[in-house]
Amino acid sequence: MSESSQGLLDLSADAIRRAQAAGAQHVVASAFRSRDVGTSFRDGNVETVKDATSRGLSLRLYVDGRYSAHETCDLRPGSIEAFVQEAVALTRSLEPDPDRVMVDVALHPSGALPELQLSDPAVDALTRDQRMAWLKEMDAAAHGDPRVLSATSDVSDGHEQYVYVASTGFSGAYATSLVSNVSVVTVKDADDKKPEDYAWSAARHVSALESGALVAGEALARALDRLGAVTGPTRKTTMVVEPRAAVSLVSRLISPASARAVQQHTSMFAGRVGERLFSERLHLVDDPLRARALGSRPFDGEGLASHVRTMVDRGALQQLYVDTYYGRKAGLTPNGGSISNLVFEGGQPLDTAGFLREAGDGILVTSWLGGNADSTSGDFSMGCRGFLIENGQRGPAVQEMNVTGNLLELFGQLVGVGNDPFRYASLQAPTLVFENVSFSGA
Repeated sequence: MSESSQGLLDLSADAIRRAQAAGAQHVVASAFRSRDVGTSFRDGNVETVKDATSRGLSLRLYVDGRYSAHETCDLRPGSIEAFVQEAVALTRSLEPDPDRVMVDVALHPSGALPELQLSDPAVDALTRDQRMAWLKEMDAAAHGDPRVLSATSDVSDGHEQYVYVASTGFSGAYATSLVSNVSVVTVKDADDKKPEDYAWSAARHVSALESGALVAGEALARALDRLGAVTGPTRKTTMVVEPRAAVSLVSRLISPASARAVQQHTSMFAGRVGERLFSERLHLVDDPLRARALGSRPFDGEGLASHVRTMVDRGALQQLYVDTYYGRKAGLTPNGGSISNLVFEGGQPLDTAGFLREAGDGILVTSWLGGNADSTSGDFSMGCRGFLIENGQRGPAVQEMNVTGNLLELFGQLVGVGNDPFRYASLQAPTLVFENVSFSGA
């Protein structure tokens, strides 16, 4: 355990003692210390530089059947005492809430926490010279075509120590690091149009970060691909969704799968756990224990131990995300109230290009452009852009199109799941293929 983590544990334990002395029956204290560094480059010049260090303490108080949560970034001993006293007094003024209870101690981790390799010393060791070298490399790659009007490159890195201490006895600490690079490129088209696109990568470890030149090269290629884009057609056809765009689509599907959404009557999954709602191609596993993954954690924000959870098994909804509070309200056992790493299993040995060959004709969606989805009914309408699929190949670029339908029905029409997950998000969606999708355009 690092010296910083031990200091945060001591700080949290001290805050718990102060709160109990002030009259709280139970307390959860969590504290963090983080550093975030970011530098952006625009057309050969440094545009912004950020180097921020922050720390904070949060308390969840249970006082005479009442509950409240409080945060402070002033960690001086005298300030903490005043913070705790005021927080306990405020909690006493609230209405009782019988569903606000401490986490069952049996649901906390037992024994040593899993080693998930979430922190890389090489991130902390990054220097200004290294960041500038990356940015110059990205800037040169992003300007690799005379039609480029402007390009912005960004490199960010940081680390955080986080601790959780409960008055019931559990305490835990872990550290994370993150490094990322982003490139945005704008190019000149006919009629003064300025197509723009982007690319990025992110990783816990420096060694896993994609080369800045490759990221910027992808952003440039994507922007150039938008040249000459026209309004897409109105038709019902096969839709192939590339991994990066599939992340957003699957997020809209899975976000209502929580006890909170069910209890608040905003979920299309209410009363449907155990039903086969989707295509048998859909098999989703939530895995917070993947080494080095962006969504991994040894325990969640409530201190619940991390476990692998099958969310959808061959089209059947197996469970919801359940936290303690809404679990009590909905009569469900807590299992973790938020997504960690959502992984597709059982995919086919194909990537986007392979599915284009199989589809023959249709539309490839590469990004979503606004729209909405009703979490209660599943009805959606989303703007999109991408390419026509012609004779198994990517055809002309298209834009100004809408996809409409119902998410439950759409994922019932899922006929293809690739083996090429998008690596730079905790929701690791691969290429997805849907049949009989309604597009509206020209």
